[in-house]
Amino acid sequence: MGGFPSRPTPQRHNRRVTAVGRFAPSPTGPLHLGSLRTALVAWLMARGQGARFLLRIEDLDPQRSRPEFEQSQLADLRALGLDWDEPPVRQSERTWLYDDALGKLHAAGRLYPCFCTRAEIREAASAPHGELPEGAYPGTCREIPAAERRRRIESGERFALRLRADAERIEFEDQLLGVRGGVVDDFVVVRADGVHAYQLAVVVDDAAQDIGEVVRGADLADSTPRQILLQRLLGLETPSYAHVPLVLSPEGVRLAKRDRGSTLADRDEPAPATLALLAHSLGLASGRDRVDSAAELTLQFDARLIPREPVSLT
Repeated sequence: MGGFPSRPTPQRHNRRVTAVGRFAPSPTGPLHLGSLRTALVAWLMARGQGARFLLRIEDLDPQRSRPEFEQSQLADLRALGLDWDEPPVRQSERTWLYDDALGKLHAAGRLYPCFCTRAEIREAASAPHGELPEGAYPGTCREIPAAERRRRIESGERFALRLRADAERIEFEDQLLGVRGGVVDDFVVVRADGVHAYQLAVVVDDAAQDIGEVVRGADLADSTPRQILLQRLLGLETPSYAHVPLVLSPEGVRLAKRDRGSTLADRDEPAPATLALLAHSLGLASGRDRVDSAAELTLQFDARLIPREPVSLT
């Protein structure tokens, strides 16, 4: 395709050796150093094994997503020397895929309407509920009689759709964090405003794009058991996961777009200098090394060098 370099399609094996990788930002603001670092790791892990790399724009939230943020994010990735093999796809253009998945879950008896308000959910989640993790939804609306559900829906009461998870415990081996897992609560797959939830969309999209290796921030590791359960219920393959430890602000909290000097536009230095900073944080360069392109980092990239603890870059 014009403007996108062609690469050979990796051969398939019993367990993917060259797994398609991806980066999937939400266009709700500029990418900060933590997001750029994760994007770089995802790109290096794919390119380092000769795999394809895709970009997905997770713009399901119409209130916060902006085209100008998408364009600035793409420009920042290009400035660091990252490329991708196909034009980016947008979740807002793929809602029919999510509806198809919902139909399968509904047919399996796995969905139910949840009428709880945010305040009611906070109150219910604050109480202990056996095996469920702290803050989990305890299934308040799960056993509402069918007649009452119909009455409340027909009266126009707003509701979300939740997946009946049956408190299943899911464990997985993360390439960077080791064995992780937990008991899955009944989580939202469609919000009360009708927007498909992240948990559902990301599972459907990763399968549709044949993603074999998911690299993302460590703050999303706790979501993975939910996604693996969805994959099993929908008959989808589970990719491998690598959750990259977060970048912290000078105050020791998770870096945010609003933090001073946290985006490429905020930094008083050329993009290659930021690339060198990111490479240094990944064990790929010393603080004095010059890095002219991301491509040269593929020659020395080793995921085992990535620090397993959060880092500070500003």
